[in-house]
Amino acid sequence: MNLPSKALLVVVSCFLIGSLSGCASSSLVNKWHDSSFQAPVLSRMLVISVRKDPSKRRIWEDAFSNELGKHGVSATPSYTIFPDAPPDTNQVASTLRTNGMDGILIIRRLPTESNTHFVEGYVTTEPNVRYSRYWQQYYTYYQEIDHPGYIDTQTVAIRAIDVTATRNGGRLVWSATSRTPEPGSVPDAQSGIADLVVSDLAHQNIIAAMKK
Repeated sequence: MNLPSKALLVVVSCFLIGSLSGCASSSLVNKWHDSSFQAPVLSRMLVISVRKDPSKRRIWEDAFSNELGKHGVSATPSYTIFPDAPPDTNQVASTLRTNGMDGILIIRRLPTESNTHFVEGYVTTEPNVRYSRYWQQYYTYYQEIDHPGYIDTQTVAIRAIDVTATRNGGRLVWSATSRTPEPGSVPDAQSGIADLVVSDLAHQNIIAAMKK
């Protein structure tokens, strides 16, 4: 292999290693929707994040409420009504009746996963420059450097998101699981997941398309 090809190999290898170390964004898996759901679309929703941490609960509920608002949905974060803790079943039912809401969006945190994989090692050829006092000039020689493989562990944050319509006694109309690799390295993960969820809700005609 010539030097340019080896240099290209190094660049590609570094890119792959960097990609595995936490640059990935959130994704939705296990998506399901009720294909029999018909108009009218949901327009007044209660957003509940089942979190004990009050700050994180507010961040999640605000992120989803803001995205829903872009689609003309009047979304109410549950913390504005129940600031101390997420509401229980009776409190939710009472709130839906009192405020005439037609939908509920619930975000639940699931156990975090740790995925372990082996990153292949590689060899590069790197130049070294030396000065020869005898010849009184610089010369270059090339040396192969071995970069050994290693075990890499990636943490994945997982959340379940469910949407229930309240009419006809209440029924689940949309559900999915979000996965966020290396969540500490992904800024604004809440907004990213909210955008994915709300966009799919609009695609499935469960809520209206984005307002222009």
